[in-house]
Amino acid sequence: TRYGKYLKEAGFDVMSVANNHAGDFGLAGRLSTQKVLDEQGIKYAGSLDPPATTAYLNVKGKRVAVIGFGHNNGMPSINNLAGARQLVIEAQKNADIIIVSFHGGAEGTGAQNVPNRTEIFLGENRGNLPAFAHTVIDAGADLVLGHGPHVMRGMEMYKDRLVVYSMGNFCTYGWFGLAAETALSEIVEAKLDADGRFLSGKIYAVKQEGRGGPLLDNSGEAIKVVRNLSNMDFGINAPKIADDGTITAK
Repeated sequence: TRYGKYLKEAGFDVMSVANNHAGDFGLAGRLSTQKVLDEQGIKYAGSLDPPATTAYLNVKGKRVAVIGFGHNNGMPSINNLAGARQLVIEAQKNADIIIVSFHGGAEGTGAQNVPNRTEIFLGENRGNLPAFAHTVIDAGADLVLGHGPHVMRGMEMYKDRLVVYSMGNFCTYGWFGLAAETALSEIVEAKLDADGRFLSGKIYAVKQEGRGGPLLDNSGEAIKVVRNLSNMDFGINAPKIADDGTITAK
């Protein structure tokens, strides 16, 4: 409730409320979160209870839909591929561009690679993320943005669409110990054409240590990490990432 104004001041237009802590304080907590975002004029997506699965924004003359997914109760599930497909198809009726945000995958420094299988972590089904990403793109999504593992993961090109499997920690709260891989983060800029195809993009390297918050990192370490992970996991389907962070489809 105290943090909403800082999100607004930072320039956020839309947030996903689908993550594994969204239900920590039950329905009252979810309603409180949505009330704060409403007060700040920030759109949000990713809630089934109350229903707010998809946010719509007008951007440069285009109608943009943002759909949020996670792996817990109270949100559209990354494990329900038929349901995910249907949400994207419904969004197509009202939008020109569709962005999917998902919270999924195992956590920690041992989870930097994207396996082509279902990930189980702490007894939870955290999704088969390539299957999920490909499903929503097949249904009409244009950009897929992932988070949840607390480390960065690679990027993939699929049907001229960009998939970012995890952007790492950005601005964490409280007791999180941030060092090495967990301290690295990125801001991803993506340029799409009028039909949603990926044209180009850029990674801005970020580092967050201790409780100091995110800072731009001139060393570009995050860029090198994402490039290596992308090539390792996706090979010829990885985008080309230059030393300055420029992203192009191969």
